[in-house]
Amino acid sequence: MLSRLLVKNYVLIDSLEIDFPEGLIIITGQTGAGKSILLGALSLVMGAKADAAMVSEEADNCVVEAEFDVAPSESLRLLLEDNEVESDEGHLIVRRVVNRSGRSRAFINDSPVSVSVLQELSSRLIDIHSQHQTLMLSDKDFQMDVLDHFAGNGDLRACCADAWKELSERRAELRKVEGRIAALSAERDYNEAQYRQLESAGLKEGELAALEEEQKQLANAEDIKMSLGTVEELFASSSGEGMSLDYILKESDRLLSKAGKYLPSVSELAERVDSCRRELDDILSDVQTLNSRVDVSADRLEQVEDRMSLIYGLLKKHSCADEAELIALRDRLSEELFDSTRLLEQKDELARQVSEAESRLEQYATALHESRVAAADGFSESMTSSVRSLELPYAVFAADVLDAPVSASGRDTVMFRFSATGRNMTDMAKCASGGEMSRIMLALKAMKARYTEMPTMIFDEIDTGVSGSVADKMGTMICDMGRYMQVFAITHLPQVAAKGSAHYLVSKEIDPSTSKAVSSISRLDDKDRIMEVARMLSGSVLTEAAVENAKSLLSLN
Repeated sequence: MLSRLLVKNYVLIDSLEIDFPEGLIIITGQTGAGKSILLGALSLVMGAKADAAMVSEEADNCVVEAEFDVAPSESLRLLLEDNEVESDEGHLIVRRVVNRSGRSRAFINDSPVSVSVLQELSSRLIDIHSQHQTLMLSDKDFQMDVLDHFAGNGDLRACCADAWKELSERRAELRKVEGRIAALSAERDYNEAQYRQLESAGLKEGELAALEEEQKQLANAEDIKMSLGTVEELFASSSGEGMSLDYILKESDRLLSKAGKYLPSVSELAERVDSCRRELDDILSDVQTLNSRVDVSADRLEQVEDRMSLIYGLLKKHSCADEAELIALRDRLSEELFDSTRLLEQKDELARQVSEAESRLEQYATALHESRVAAADGFSESMTSSVRSLELPYAVFAADVLDAPVSASGRDTVMFRFSATGRNMTDMAKCASGGEMSRIMLALKAMKARYTEMPTMIFDEIDTGVSGSVADKMGTMICDMGRYMQVFAITHLPQVAAKGSAHYLVSKEIDPSTSKAVSSISRLDDKDRIMEVARMLSGSVLTEAAVENAKSLLSLN
């Protein structure tokens, strides 16, 4: 149950904190006082869409905090554990903060959570019937949900939805594989030609760079050999005195070594000359080797250039940057051309999985159908009895289970038929008046409350379109619901307001210091409650008769 609500800077509410008891709670107030604002604040904390307009003027953010006392349940425990929220022995504090930009943050027991978690939690804690929810009576999904609640089909619906999801996923995968096989078949000739061209090219990574280097050498081979040959000649040629460079260095080394016997410092010079001579010998050897390797071959140059031209052409044709990309393309084409066996095997496996998923879905859909058909008569009788108790003595209600294409909810659709006179039942959405729809919706909600574990239900003017004794009986039905769950009834009817044990008044006043309208809510004591019910009875002028009538209404409850 909702035990406490705190609201700060939400639209016209500056600040309020209020506690709520168990049972039936009545909320009244003048039109425009802020009842819908209060309901909007509660919807916000339970996961409704946030908006910057919710933040009151001159405030940086708004805060709505709701405190719940709930009975421990396995589903609630798992929800909290899955979202890393600490459980507090059935005590939950849910908070939503919205800033000026419209962005919001959500918390459960001070642990940050997503809005979707709030929405999932809300489905376990509170059912809010808004003023326009009666329109849902004509919605086939809503009608299906109500009948399934009555039949206790929650687990079957979940299994059916899982089976539908799995079947949809397997079918999508199968279509994808079949499309791939078809595409490969249509493009096979083209892809095979592409692959064979790349395969015959015998590509290697880094080959083009090596070819470019070799092409430069071959194109300039004669110049290279001329330069290297000249160096050899210079090393071997004689100087003006008829001595070669090697002879000069050897003779210098001999003479310096001889002088070094008498002058030690000259020995170092001899070693340096010897080192230079050896280094020059190595250089000459390398030059000779390189010169012998340089190939002046027009044929080889033509081969290299042809190979480079082939690779350049492939790069351009396939829009690739280098040989690595061409090789990757070749391998991909190879896989597409020669790996069709794997795709065919995958297709067969997916077809088998689709068949199994269809069988499971059919199993759950059949079980749901049988359960709905079995529950439809009892549901119809119960609804007929409830609606007749609301001063529609000849009314009849029926829930028809009809065939429909298979879906996540099975292979049925549900149609509610209704007649206020007991004859010629037809689609309820086409024949029921506004007052009748309100009574039918209340009867459905009362039934849903009996077959679910929802701890709190809120009715926002569900009594719209009725008055007099009908309103009194609707109030009695709501009061009966309050015996085994917490019920909030926002109403303008004194017959309903006189029910229950707790009565709250929503009012709006002008703050003289800021000239700003401010809404507030307060619990009425017995005396104030009499005056509020009397106001609802008499209108703008409070009469003594209205006060006595209010006392009479309250004493009867």
